Amino acid sequence: MLKSPISYADGSRSSKTFKPKKNIPEGSHQYELLKHAEATLGSGNLRQAVMLPEGEDLNEWIAVNTVDFFNQINMLYGTITEFCTETSCSVMSAGPRYEYHWADGTNIKKPIKCSAPKYIDYLMTWVQDQLDDETLFPSKIGVPFPKNFMSVAKTILKRLFRVYAHIYHQHFDSVMQLQEEAHLNTSFKHFIFFVQEFNLIDRRELAPLHDLIEKLGSKDR
Repeated sequence: MLKSPISYADGSRSSKTFKPKKNIPEGSHQYELLKHAEATLGSGNLRQAVMLPEGEDLNEWIAVNTVDFFNQINMLYGTITEFCTETSCSVMSAGPRYEYHWADGTNIKKPIKCSAPKYIDYLMTWVQDQLDDETLFPSKIGVPFPKNFMSVAKTILKRLFRVYAHIYHQHFDSVMQLQEEAHLNTSFKHFIFFVQEFNLIDRRELAPLHDLIEKLGSKDR
């Protein structure tokens, strides 16, 4: 049986997160959606769990899940930060063929080469800023999502994928030593099924983990 997203931290080595956890206000409709997501995840059918619940708004469903994935990756990376250093990971990479340079289009307009911990710090801070922006991610009922919401959500998820890719390629030995691989694999499988369901990340961006994605998908066919 798969664990719900909220309980990925249960029983793990540490529940410390890399950045502060982003909470969805209790009692809100988005909180109810998150609870629905947890309940369906508990059924063990991930393909079904990621589907848009009947009668729900697609933007809101994507928003709730994006916040949840941020929290999951935040926690997973938080468990291996001591192994991801300026020395061990002087560039942000996902294996020898893929290297990422950071730019956010606002503070850093021209892509810069930086270490993995620096890149992930930039990335998670940027994501946090987007999630905290009420004009982008409205938490109040009746407040509409902006027209550019989907493109922002796609960029967030594309960048969060890079953290998974870095962890798998550069730190999987550490993950196994910490006995966190079940958490990582379940979280990543949920993430991949979700982005595939709504076509949120270009296939070329997923190339660094192509073989793993194929393997995870084949088990559910």
